Amino acid sequence: MFKGKGKLGKSISLVLASSVVLTALPVANAAGSSSTLAPYKLTMYYPGSPAKDEAKIEAQMNSYLKTKINASIDLIPIDWGQWDSKMNLLKASREPMDIIFTAQWNGHANDVAKKVFLALDDPNGPAGNLLAQYGKNITSSLDPAFLAGSKVNGHNYGVPTNKELAAQGGVIYRADIADKLGLTSKLNAVKTVKDLEAILATVKAKTNMTPLFLRDGDNFNSHYFAQQDFLGDTTIEGLIRKDGTSTKVITRFDDKQYMDQLKLTREFFKKGYINKDAATTQLSGQDALKKGNVFMIVASLKPGKDAETAIAANLAGKLKQINMTERTVSTGETAGSMLGISTTSKNPARAMMFINLLHSDKYLNNLLNFGIEGEHYTKISAEIIKPGPKAANYNPGATWMFGNQFLNYVWNTEASNKWAAFKNFNRGAKLSPALGFTFNAQPVKTQVAALVTVRNKYIAGLETGAIDPSKAAEFQKKEKANGLDKVIAEKQKQLNAFLAAKK
Repeated sequence: MFKGKGKLGKSISLVLASSVVLTALPVANAAGSSSTLAPYKLTMYYPGSPAKDEAKIEAQMNSYLKTKINASIDLIPIDWGQWDSKMNLLKASREPMDIIFTAQWNGHANDVAKKVFLALDDPNGPAGNLLAQYGKNITSSLDPAFLAGSKVNGHNYGVPTNKELAAQGGVIYRADIADKLGLTSKLNAVKTVKDLEAILATVKAKTNMTPLFLRDGDNFNSHYFAQQDFLGDTTIEGLIRKDGTSTKVITRFDDKQYMDQLKLTREFFKKGYINKDAATTQLSGQDALKKGNVFMIVASLKPGKDAETAIAANLAGKLKQINMTERTVSTGETAGSMLGISTTSKNPARAMMFINLLHSDKYLNNLLNFGIEGEHYTKISAEIIKPGPKAANYNPGATWMFGNQFLNYVWNTEASNKWAAFKNFNRGAKLSPALGFTFNAQPVKTQVAALVTVRNKYIAGLETGAIDPSKAAEFQKKEKANGLDKVIAEKQKQLNAFLAAKK
């Protein structure tokens, strides 16, 4: 079973030892009849590629939402490669926005310090306790571990997706190409990144494909692969290892395993195994596979991630995954996918009503995730679906972002026991020594902002192999000149206080 102590660890242990298959709950009635609410148009920003039939999905959602909460929705997907830059501009300019995707690996704690998101459970806050008033289906269906683990300075600034809790790094590859090249047995024997070298060399020599596609955030040095717990926000330097026992806060460059991985990735890059634009590409790994000229990507894995990715990439039955790291749980997993409400929202209550529906309304949840029945998908049974005649026109492949994933239908190319497999995946995972702790960046927000700027200049190149690891020393020197020691000390101080309170 799970290792670790404290109320949060016990909560996670209990929920992951039980069944994770949930049923749809009735819509909360806290807002009263939709007829008593004034019409309101919501905006929802999230990373992803715009779809051809997006307007049709919106129209269907709007018709349904009118009867539920007298609202309409403007879906605003932004390509992964442009997500950070565009959203940072929108946040800085105080653009009116309602719902925004957020995650600990995407600068959540830093955004909270910048007052981008509303506290959702603060009765004394500007919007009141939105979760208590309009999120009753969220709090009744979402295990308390998610909300407890994703708090920043005592409050929730995002509603976590109800999904798997454990994390595991690995790769997803083209199994059909591997079979043709006679690589299947070698791939089945892979245990370490070094084991991939001969396989990637064969792909380079015998095909015109990119052997290994890497990008900023998805590489062998990403937090989920390197087993690093950045204590609530991967954009802020200072970590402990999830798979260890030490609670001493260090920098990534003090982690020998991380530095060794940098060197190996650099070797792969110089040998031509990795895409040359790895440090700057705007493609997601999923979209790279979809183009058809990529053999392998690095990904955060879960049961059936290969089948799920294959559907989204139009490669059904052609992908397989290799699990390459220990399964771990940190605060980052509880806050790894959330929907927050912007402090610029003109109607936070209606935004929370919508998020509440995504956690409880099976029809709306599946409409957003899979499109219109008979067009984008067709049913084989009550819970199993297959692609419809217009599947290519709407297939966001983002079920892990929206509400309650256990309300989702299962594709016919996925395991029919998918949700039971999630339970088994979580069981026995290693708990980070800092589980439940989220760093509050407010006391050092000036230094954090400066460090994030420095990080953005170097990290993508280093972690994808495009820059020699010798540059790490230069990177750390610039970090120290911009307040690194103060941030590390503040993280250590807050973590020590958290751990002391648990005893």
